[in-house]
Amino acid sequence: MFRRLSIVAASLLAITAAQGQAQNAQRQAERDLFAKIVEIPTVEGQTAEFKKLTGLLSAEFRKAGITDIVVKDHDGTQTLIARWPAAKPSGKKPILLMAHMDVVAAKESDWKYPPFKFREEDGYYLGRGSNDNKAGLTGIVLALQYLRAEKFQNTRDIIVLFTGDEETSGNSARRAATEWRSLIDAEFALNSDAGGGSVFPDGRVEGFGMQIAEKTYADYKLTAINRGGHSSAPRPDNAIYALANALTAVERHRFTPMINDATRATYEALSKGDSGQYGELVRRFLANPTDRETADLLEAMDSGSTRTRCVATMLSGGHAPNALPQKAEANVNCRIFPGVKIEEVRQQLQALAGPDVTVTAVEGSQTPETAPTPLRADITEAYKAAVATRFKDAPVMPFQSAGATDGAFLRANGIPVYGFGGLWGIVGAREGAHGLDERVWAEGFHGQVPIWMEMLRRVAG
Repeated sequence: MFRRLSIVAASLLAITAAQGQAQNAQRQAERDLFAKIVEIPTVEGQTAEFKKLTGLLSAEFRKAGITDIVVKDHDGTQTLIARWPAAKPSGKKPILLMAHMDVVAAKESDWKYPPFKFREEDGYYLGRGSNDNKAGLTGIVLALQYLRAEKFQNTRDIIVLFTGDEETSGNSARRAATEWRSLIDAEFALNSDAGGGSVFPDGRVEGFGMQIAEKTYADYKLTAINRGGHSSAPRPDNAIYALANALTAVERHRFTPMINDATRATYEALSKGDSGQYGELVRRFLANPTDRETADLLEAMDSGSTRTRCVATMLSGGHAPNALPQKAEANVNCRIFPGVKIEEVRQQLQALAGPDVTVTAVEGSQTPETAPTPLRADITEAYKAAVATRFKDAPVMPFQSAGATDGAFLRANGIPVYGFGGLWGIVGAREGAHGLDERVWAEGFHGQVPIWMEMLRRVAG
């Protein structure tokens, strides 16, 4: 009997060891693919690098048996669209999975290590684009590969849209939503660039966010023109001073507080879970969203949540050190609350700037003006169930993002977009998106894949 027990124990140990080896091999394969994707420097103007990435991604899809792949060459970049046809068609419209391939440029001299050299440090994967948005992109590819391997029988087409200029012009998403609409038309989209979670250092989950709205992006140029002259004879009418006064007025201005379905849902959830000062402010704002004082206090803790915000981002002026300036210009970037018109903000900026400064909207800089995506109980519950595969009873909270994404172009053209992501980071830890030493929590990177898989089982199964 003891011999039989010893044999069983040895067998169980062998099985456990084999499972551990398989898991380690899978993790290494996921890491290797992520490294390849991060190390391709897909920044604006590098068309050859985009071709390299779309070639790699196309090969990964084909390995999984997804062969309906279209790569669009356009505007100095590329867009990849892939389709997994329904195995058991139900008549339901497809769902669309979104990510972007492009990343913000990185000045190598500013980085301690080369920005496009993938590396691992202190539990993080580092490299430009690792967080925004190549982790989400890789998670989608891996989830589809694994679902194909397990013979998942999808009841509707699953379409992938990987864009090439989300960080710049947005032409990929703009064209996809219009002239390429037949290739990506879907009942709704899940945008990996606009969802995800956060976990406390001790392992407790804070929650996962589902973006259902985003602010409108718009740049404005403030220009002061002057006749100039010799610097030895200064006058009160000075282009640089006029522009400086205008920018000071913009800095001090607070736009009208606002609330919508997305921000209300966020604040209602927060009001129930926070008994401290922040929770009290949230409850006061819900009771009276026009209360400027409360909105200001909330803005100090959670910038961009209660109103339109504008900030100076670029500045130039003068033509010689010994001459009065003939021209001074500044760029003011605004993140506009949904429902507020781009022209309305320009008029407010003009009123602040005064008669000596002209305010114009920068042509082509704007994302579409969109309303929040309506909440759907089935998608929210699917998200909760997917996250529960890793974090039981984790809250899923709808929110409005201050940053712009490709989702705006789809929302503006009738495709509902939900920010979804299984990726998570550590509460309070810097991740460096758009900045130095950009990074993603390795456990969150690998852990996102089964969350994506479960979400797709629920919405496409």
